[in-house]
Amino acid sequence: MSIIRSICVFCGSRPGDEPVYVEEARRFGALLAQAGITLVYGGGGLGLMGAVADGALDAGGYVVGVIPDFLIRAEAGHGRLSEPVIVTTMHERKMAMFERSDAFVVLPGGIGTLEELFEIMSWRTLALHEKPMVMLNTAGYWTPLLDLIERVIGRRFASANVRDSIRFVDSASDVLPALQTMPRGSLMKPLDRT
Repeated sequence: MSIIRSICVFCGSRPGDEPVYVEEARRFGALLAQAGITLVYGGGGLGLMGAVADGALDAGGYVVGVIPDFLIRAEAGHGRLSEPVIVTTMHERKMAMFERSDAFVVLPGGIGTLEELFEIMSWRTLALHEKPMVMLNTAGYWTPLLDLIERVIGRRFASANVRDSIRFVDSASDVLPALQTMPRGSLMKPLDRT
């Protein structure tokens, strides 16, 4: 089992409509710091992005924020990062986050969060990485996505091994144990030509 030293967190730049989203994001950031795990995230200072970073920083953790320069100019960056990484494009941002992380955790978020998740999931399915992925399903936020994944598998647009590439947990305290038990190895199967 490989050691997890850094975790990339994808999450919303908005706080959502329930205080529990921000509370769990802060709590997860603190749990990372307490475990000595570096937080790698999108560098924002607002919403759940700001909350997870604040949780880690306030607990003495190391936080790497990867943010495109245009978002810095829009004053959306976090001001207390341990290590700010400024890039030019969103593509560079995702690649830098990917390269600096041993695992991925997805908190509630919007379209950008979904886009990041599906790219990393797709890369895992194509055997481009073997890094574990966990969805923090705070207040059931991601349950419709879990249902959609099952529908995609059930309608044979993906193989059943896709469900092995990601775990859904309900509490921030369940994330790190789930990551440790995720299967490693390629999920890529021969292409179905039927």
